[in-house]
Amino acid sequence: MANHKPRLEDHFLTRRELLSRMGNGFAMLSLAGVMGADTLAANAATGAKPGAKPGGKAGAKPKAMASGSASSNPLAARRPHFPVKAKRVIFLFMNGGPSQVDTFDPKPALAKYVDKALPLQLKTERKTGSALPSPFKFQKYGQSGIEVSEIFPNVATCVDDMAIIRSMHADVPNHEPSLLLMNCGESRQIRPSMGSWVTYGLGTENQNLPGFIAMCPGGFPIQETQNWQSGFLPGVLAGTYIDPKQTDIEKIVENIRNHHCSTEEQRAQLDLVQQLNKKHLQNRQGDAQLETRIQSFELAYRMQSDATDAFDVDKEPQHIHDMYGPGDYARQCLIARRLAERGVRFIQLYHGAGQPWDNHDDIEVGHRNLARDCDRPIAALIKDLKQRGMLEETLIVWGGEFGRTPVVELPTPGANAGKQNGRDHNHYGFTMWMAGGGVKGGTVYGSTDEFGFAAQDKPVHVHDLHATILRLLGFDHTRLTYRYAGRDFRLTDVHGNVVKDLIA
Repeated sequence: MANHKPRLEDHFLTRRELLSRMGNGFAMLSLAGVMGADTLAANAATGAKPGAKPGGKAGAKPKAMASGSASSNPLAARRPHFPVKAKRVIFLFMNGGPSQVDTFDPKPALAKYVDKALPLQLKTERKTGSALPSPFKFQKYGQSGIEVSEIFPNVATCVDDMAIIRSMHADVPNHEPSLLLMNCGESRQIRPSMGSWVTYGLGTENQNLPGFIAMCPGGFPIQETQNWQSGFLPGVLAGTYIDPKQTDIEKIVENIRNHHCSTEEQRAQLDLVQQLNKKHLQNRQGDAQLETRIQSFELAYRMQSDATDAFDVDKEPQHIHDMYGPGDYARQCLIARRLAERGVRFIQLYHGAGQPWDNHDDIEVGHRNLARDCDRPIAALIKDLKQRGMLEETLIVWGGEFGRTPVVELPTPGANAGKQNGRDHNHYGFTMWMAGGGVKGGTVYGSTDEFGFAAQDKPVHVHDLHATILRLLGFDHTRLTYRYAGRDFRLTDVHGNVVKDLIA
C-alpha cells in the first residue's frame, strides 16, 4: 500500500539521476551480498533466527548519531555553556604585522646595541643586522600607568579598559599561514574562521543581518576570503564581505535593492523559488550547498531594510562624526558600532587591503601614518560603546598576524628598496590587546625578553587567545565542536588554554 499520494514528479528521472541510481544500486547489491553473508555467519555463531534485530532488548531504538548542526536554522540565537561575559566581538585586524616595540611594548635596552648585534640571535625570514631602537617615545597613561607609544595618543587614553598581552607568539614568520592561524586556528588546511565558530555557537540576535561581517576597504587582505570562510560549517555562517570604502548602499552590498518589483512581488517570487529548491533538496539527501543557498536567499531578502539602515552612517549626529574623525577606517569603526547595536555577533575590521603594516623599510614614516589613520577611530569606538553601556558586553580585539623584529632588516632585493630602517616579520613575540567584554582592564599580561624579540614570561599562543575569547563568550573551547569527516573539530584543534588572568 502506498505511503503517500502519487506524485507526478516521482515517475520521472533525469538522465543523471537514472545513472546515479543505477550505479548506487549495483554497489548496494554487492554490499547486500557481503552483509548477508556476515549476518548468516553471526546467526550461526549466536543461534539467532534470521531477521532478528541485533543487540539489546527487542525493539530498542539505536542511539542517535551526533549532529553537526544544533538547529535547523544555523543563525538562530543559542545559549553558550556558561554565563556570558561578552555577547559579541569586534576584531580590529592590523594587516601585515605591527611592530610591538613601536606600539605597546617599550624596549629601552635596544638603545644600548645600536650598530651592535644583539646577544639574542633567532632565525628570521630574511637577513637582519644590529638593533633598531624605536624612533617613538613611550609615555605612561591612565591610573594603571601602562606605557604606550606616542603614535597612539588617543588609544592610550583608553588604557584602563585594555588588557595588553605582550607575550603573544605564533608558528611561522609568513603572512599567509599566520593570517589563517589567527583567523581560523589552522595555518594550512581549510578550517572555519573564528567568526564562523562564534556564529555557529551563538547564532545571531538579528535574523535580518548576517551574523558575521568582514570589512576591508578597497579589496581583500592576504588569503582573501579564506580569512572569513565557514569551512565545513554551514555556508551561511561564512563572513559577509563589505567594502566600507563605498558610501552608496547599493555598492556596499550588491543587489540590496530590487528596482523592478515590489516587496510583495519579491516575496511571492522567492516563495516559489524556495518551494522548488526544497523539493530539489529532498531528492539530494539534504545537500549542504543547496541548504546554504536556500538560507542565503532568505537572508538576502530580509537584509533589504535592515542593511540599508545599518550602513547609513549619515543618520549619525555631527558630534559622533567629529568624534570618529574622517577617513575609511573611521567609517568602518562607526559602522561596526551600528552593527553591534543591531545584534551582529562577529565584526572584523581590516586596516587596509593587502598588508599595510608590513613595513620592511621606513618604519618610522609607515607606522606613524598608519597609526594616525586608525588611532582616533579606535579610541572613539571604545568610548562610544562605553557611553552607550555596550562596552561591557562587547569584546574588542586588536592585533595583526605577528609582530616585527627588534633588529634592522638588511637590504633584500624587492623587499626594502635597499634601505636599513625597517623590520622583518617576527612570530616569536608580539603584542595584542583586548578591551571590554569581561576583560580585566588596565593590565599587562606576559612579556618578551629585554629586546622584544621572543615571548618570555607567560607566553600566549594564538590557540590560547582563541580559547580565552571563546571563554569570554561563554564557551568551553573543548566542547564547541562540529563533527566532520569522522571526527570532532574545534577552533583550537587539540590545543589551547584559557588565560584566566585576562578575565575580570
